[in-house]
Amino acid sequence: MIYRILKFLIGIGIRLYYGEIRVKNKHNLPSDGPLIIILNHPNTLMDAWVVGMICKQPIYYMAKATLFDSKLKLKLLRGLNMIPINRQGEGKIEGVDNNDSLSECYKVLSEGKTLLIFPEGTSYKERVLRKLKTGTARIALETEKRNEGKLGLKVVAIGLNYSAQEKFRSNILIDIDKPRGVTDYLEEYKEDSITASRKLTSQFRTRLENVLLTTETTEEEELVESIYKVINSRYVKSKDRKKGVQGEVTQMKEIKNRIDEIKILQPWIIEEIKIKIKSINWKLEKMHIRADFLDRKFRSAMFFRQLFSSVIFILIALPIAFFGIIHNIVQYLLSDWLIPKLSTDVEYYAPLAVLVGLVIYPLSYTGFLFLGHYLFDLRFFGLMIYLFIMPITGLFAYWFFKYLRHISYKWQYMLLMVDRKDTMKDLQQEKARLKDLIFDT
Repeated sequence: MIYRILKFLIGIGIRLYYGEIRVKNKHNLPSDGPLIIILNHPNTLMDAWVVGMICKQPIYYMAKATLFDSKLKLKLLRGLNMIPINRQGEGKIEGVDNNDSLSECYKVLSEGKTLLIFPEGTSYKERVLRKLKTGTARIALETEKRNEGKLGLKVVAIGLNYSAQEKFRSNILIDIDKPRGVTDYLEEYKEDSITASRKLTSQFRTRLENVLLTTETTEEEELVESIYKVINSRYVKSKDRKKGVQGEVTQMKEIKNRIDEIKILQPWIIEEIKIKIKSINWKLEKMHIRADFLDRKFRSAMFFRQLFSSVIFILIALPIAFFGIIHNIVQYLLSDWLIPKLSTDVEYYAPLAVLVGLVIYPLSYTGFLFLGHYLFDLRFFGLMIYLFIMPITGLFAYWFFKYLRHISYKWQYMLLMVDRKDTMKDLQQEKARLKDLIFDT
């Protein structure tokens, strides 16, 4: 009961916090039968919540025992289907025995239920897929062994690709690999459990890499993201280019693959790419424009018409945005102030924002409802409408400020094209040369 209630509430929080949540190959996710879900782990509790949100069946989670450091937490988290495990280097938590926890995992899977495991063990905000522990493979193979290889246990790999995991209204691409059995390794496991577990773990890594945008190092990750931010453009149309977060991940994978090729075939070009990226970003910052504006075709008459229509829209939309600000700004600023106080680890920002938001927003909206009732004599239907429009206008206000920023960039771009046309052309050519350097070498 607790699991279903919290799944519903946290699901609402996740959908409000993230702008786009796209699930790719959802048909690959079984809704019944013994199943282990493996996934990357960049966003602490949020990773488990996101997968729990898209799964129809209840999920059991393996979690580090340090989360269960009190009897109250132990009871609460156990009610959420969480199975504690003591990890090396973190000490043992009283009341948690790894043998009992592993036995529970075998029992959960033998009963045809779903178990979620993070093979990396720890959570870090990076696209680097770290070394996988062999524990997941051992659990899978031991469970099949105890069921004489007739259980039909499947393992499905899920890749969580965040555009900017800690940022409000950022995006997630959830890519799901085909479920596969583990019995191919069972006979070897009976003879040599260590070797079989390592081989199966190696397979897990390959499958996770197929559904993830991964890099070898954090330096490579920064380079790929920097290139993407410069060359990505909404103003370049392509029939093959996917939109939204799926398009973003696809394009970043293309960049990553090209960087890998260049490192092998022409490694000296990497330094030239870094220099050009740094130069372009410095000029963009000085000019106060976005990189994608360099791909826009400039027609002064068209720009004036667009700016005029934008001003009209701003004047019309301003009261709605102002309503949203009044009813949401205090909660937004309070969350922004409180979350870094609760944790200094950026990996916890998003889950904490959801949890804090699920408390302070309903409380503040309830206060506004009381004011609406006593000051304006609003009745049931009026209060329900009022309750509905408060979060909607809050999201609109957030989008409205992003729109104002976009208009400021557009205005700055127009001024530059009039006063410094040659400089802009040079920068456009520099961006074109960067593209050629990456994709045509």
